[in-house]
Amino acid sequence: MDDSLRLETVEKTVLFVKKELSGAEGGHDWEHTYRVWRNACSIAKEEEADLFVVELGALLHDIADPKFHDGDENIGPEKAGGFLRSLALDDDIIEKVKAIVLHVSFKGGNYKSGYNSRELDVVRDADRLDAIGAIGIARAFNYGGFKNRSMYDPEMPPRLNMGPKEYRANTGPTINHFYEKLLRLKDMMNTNTGKRMAEERHRFMEGFVERFIDEWEGRK
Repeated sequence: MDDSLRLETVEKTVLFVKKELSGAEGGHDWEHTYRVWRNACSIAKEEEADLFVVELGALLHDIADPKFHDGDENIGPEKAGGFLRSLALDDDIIEKVKAIVLHVSFKGGNYKSGYNSRELDVVRDADRLDAIGAIGIARAFNYGGFKNRSMYDPEMPPRLNMGPKEYRANTGPTINHFYEKLLRLKDMMNTNTGKRMAEERHRFMEGFVERFIDEWEGRK
């Protein structure tokens, strides 16, 4: 496939995703996808991954997030695959992108997908980078508000060993989410580039959580 056709395919995918995610929850909307896409492109270039597959995987990674579809993990890959087939892409590319969409999510952190690729590593790291740091904090509280969850409950400890079903059904306070997922992501990055980029964002979150609890307890 020549460069002009690749660019046209990416542009069509952008338009499709923008339309599909119109009105989506603010932490999983087009703007989230855009940030993941840009980070994924940067990481892919440093990690020598297939940029075309990475771009399509990043753009389509949240096309039908299971948390908004009763936990159904097949809708996203099938919707992504159907769209890419409409563009007459090679089956090999379509299957690689579908695998990224299926396996990119955290799922409680104790899930082994059984599928590995450099492109999945890149998109997964880009998605996780958007879950940490200042934007990650904003997204966590935005989603907590969307689900009408409390910000913090000292009587409700975090749950650290959840499987995928438990993780999806979890309704704990937003601060628990930092311990259950966000503060774990730095050590779960797959690429050297992702690991480097995660360091400062992780430190920022640590300081935020410490300050939050100090203010909650009246120590600051």
